[in-house]
Amino acid sequence: QVQLVESGGGLVQAGGSLRLSCAASGGIFSINAMGWYRQAPGKQRELVAAITNGGSTNYADSVKGRFTCSRDNAKNTVYLQMDSLKPEDTAVYYCNAGGVLLQGPGGVLLPRSYRSEVWGQGTLVTVSS
Repeated sequence: QVQLVESGGGLVQAGGSLRLSCAASGGIFSINAMGWYRQAPGKQRELVAAITNGGSTNYADSVKGRFTCSRDNAKNTVYLQMDSLKPEDTAVYYCNAGGVLLQGPGGVLLPRSYRSEVWGQGTLVTVSS
């Protein structure tokens, strides 16, 4: 079954940087868009950044100018470069894949395999003051 696995989270001091990675695996034919969400203690999950397979990006206002989202379509991998981190960025970060198509044996597209969303397990980012 398709899976998303995040990595790169950890503890960093305010003003520092981290780079998150998320790789999709398990019979992927194509992914329309990938992105990152986060959920801080006591808050709802929110969109951080998203990127289409064509490279178009969107960012939450709170991270514009500090975070950069990119992807490697050939590897079905999305990245989130986080610079100038603030304590307010502390959260569990979740990778998301949207518009996923799966393939069967031999790499043949499964036309009825469309999945609107796939979620990773999350990686914790803690920014200390």
